Amino acid sequence: MKLYAHPFSSYCQKAIVAFYEADTSFEMRHLEEPGVGEELAALWPLKRFPVLQDRDTTIVEATAIIEYLAATRPEAAWLVPADPVAAVEVRMMDRIFDNYVNGPQQAFIYDALRPEDQRHPPSVAEAAATFDNIYPWLDERMQGREWATDHGFSLADCGAGPALFYADWTYPIPERFEALRAYRARLLARPAMARAVEEARPYRSYFPLGAPDRD
Repeated sequence: MKLYAHPFSSYCQKAIVAFYEADTSFEMRHLEEPGVGEELAALWPLKRFPVLQDRDTTIVEATAIIEYLAATRPEAAWLVPADPVAAVEVRMMDRIFDNYVNGPQQAFIYDALRPEDQRHPPSVAEAAATFDNIYPWLDERMQGREWATDHGFSLADCGAGPALFYADWTYPIPERFEALRAYRARLLARPAMARAVEEARPYRSYFPLGAPDRD
């Protein structure tokens, strides 16, 4: 399997964490290496990443990649619970972290990357409002929980790690949300996530808001 990705991308980290958690081998096609961007464009014209190529099968989007991994590799099956109701909850939390944590986090990033005269303060304000609503919700949910659901580490936590990692840089999680902050710390201490963070460390200068001197 070939994974077209960049180690500093939160969505790429989401997929990479799943591979590391399952101890499934793959070839990293680093998007800064010569010719890899052209390979990606041939597989997926939108050129968004990560993209997985498994022989004649191409899977786009991090969630779908993890679902594919769980469906095709026995060692990764546990990333999505076998019980269908438990799997629904895992998928629900996966969407919450993608849409309401990673999404607004990236709104800040995209705005910072625009030329100053093209920035859009209402988009940033909307993203901040989303954080102001999702942080307390997640803090309440994580009360007494180790992971995103009660079904063990899963697809949802693969996405939560990178999402909360960068979100706390972009829009810091208030100190009063102790359960959410503790969950983020557990995610970053998880060996697979710690490995992904370390591999991305050389690219911290890419963070347009200025990467904090922590984590």
